[in-house]
Amino acid sequence: MQILKYDIAVLGSGLAGMRASLQAAHYSNGKLRIALISKMHAMRSHSVSAEGGISGVLYPGDNGDSVDLHGFDTAKGGDYLGDQDAIERLVNEAPGEIRFFDHLGVPWNRSEDGRIMLRAFGGMSVPRTAFAADKTGFFMLNALYDNILSFPNIDIFHEHYATHLILKGTRFRAFVTMDLATGERKAFLAKAGIIATGGASRVFGFTTTAYSSTGDGIALAYKAGVPVKDMEFTQFHPTGLIPSGVLITEAARGEGGYLLNSQGRRFMEDYAKSKMELAPRDIVSRAIITEISQGRGFVDETSGLKHVLLDIRHLGESKIDEKLPMIKELVVKTLGFSPVKEPIPVRPAAHHTMGGINVNLNGQVMLDESTAVDGLWAAGECGCVSVHGANRLGSNSLSQCVIWGKIEGEAAAKLAMGDDLMQVEDITERLDSAEGEIDKLLANQGTENPYQLRRELWDTMDEYVYVFRTVTGLEVARKKLQELRERYREIYVSDKGRIFNANLREAIEIGNMIEIAQTIVEGAINRKESRGAHSMVEFPTRDDRNFLKHTLAYRTDGFPRLSYSVVKITKWQPMERKY
Repeated sequence: MQILKYDIAVLGSGLAGMRASLQAAHYSNGKLRIALISKMHAMRSHSVSAEGGISGVLYPGDNGDSVDLHGFDTAKGGDYLGDQDAIERLVNEAPGEIRFFDHLGVPWNRSEDGRIMLRAFGGMSVPRTAFAADKTGFFMLNALYDNILSFPNIDIFHEHYATHLILKGTRFRAFVTMDLATGERKAFLAKAGIIATGGASRVFGFTTTAYSSTGDGIALAYKAGVPVKDMEFTQFHPTGLIPSGVLITEAARGEGGYLLNSQGRRFMEDYAKSKMELAPRDIVSRAIITEISQGRGFVDETSGLKHVLLDIRHLGESKIDEKLPMIKELVVKTLGFSPVKEPIPVRPAAHHTMGGINVNLNGQVMLDESTAVDGLWAAGECGCVSVHGANRLGSNSLSQCVIWGKIEGEAAAKLAMGDDLMQVEDITERLDSAEGEIDKLLANQGTENPYQLRRELWDTMDEYVYVFRTVTGLEVARKKLQELRERYREIYVSDKGRIFNANLREAIEIGNMIEIAQTIVEGAINRKESRGAHSMVEFPTRDDRNFLKHTLAYRTDGFPRLSYSVVKITKWQPMERKY
């Protein structure tokens, strides 16, 4: 195994990882050696798929907007499970980050007087989402990447897949990776580590996310003994394209798109009359599935998927070309018609992980409520600072990624500038063990096809852990996932080579996904209420008396072990959530 020594190792090259790397480089005046590690080419990270925009109160007073109103919308949108100290930090720092990206060269859409334009997003009281057409994530990531390339002290390791997180007691020591181009195993020893690997929505089959969104960083921490928080809260985006699940941005509704049932009616009037299509995503998703279950949906002839329609025809071609060009191109290329002429078939798809690695307000990884992992942070979607609570408001995710990327990059730099790099000798045994686990998986002579396990995982999650959940269905899923975990021990990796062994990488991903799915289901079974994206048929109301608390899941050889922690309330007392 090759040993590489850095001051800071950043795992993940999306918005959070790149923002952390850039901040650490700036803070140290280019003195710290930083490794930016990505399992694909860095510019293919899933942040490029973020379409609609980034939230922030750029012009206080306009339309009555304020930082406090943004905070209230976020707390309410998250069904009061969000930690409000984190929410306050998000809304106060978001405007500065949007302007920072303006200085980096992001081509924001602007009004005729030169101001950054703001569009409406679900659950927001007023328009406060800055955007660059419907390619916001791509433009933001491209700006970061261009700037990172100017720092000679940042080394980018493309196509390096992380397999292990090495801790020594409560101290971060290293990430172990496979160089996919050669098969060589590499250990990145560092004074500080940042996990920024994104979410885990690929545990579902019908999802807006890339095949790369397998929750690797969450799984690495979980398998290293770190608890994961609130994993039962998976966000379902209301408008996944039929039949692929590809994202149709909420901006389509923010610009005025309608949701129609088979009767040609804008049915959101029955579910959120004041907000209509711009209600929070959990409410819109439940409305769509209710319409479908009550016989007012459509059926796709090819896939058999039931759906409703998203109609943007009335916006006109010029507005669509200006504000939603990628959506138009996507529909034309995949479905063969233009959304200027015909409505788009959509249904809810797994989209965002509101839970993640247990971290504190500063993004530092926590083993419990009081014990931190020295030198380790988790940023972006993989780290649950709990700003989103039980339901994320659209466009708050990009704010979270770049704000906590900045916070954690600077914190890691401060630590690294004052610490000496520890030697490898005291973790040699751990590194050998990690490499041995990879070799054992590769040599395994079992009979289970990992891709069959993945198909059964997807079918289970799509069927029993979807928008509406039942006690019986979750118990079926729980039993099935434990069966899959047992069968995984007998998998067979057919490609025995070292060079670009995607078969081996995907086998490891599948094992990670099965264990992450267990945390989702275990948390859901034990949360006997409906809150945000977690909707239980038998428990249709929110229960603050018993469940205004965060779920913590710890790994065991069997089912995850659960405990709970307190939700931080500062300004906004929980109240009934109406729209």
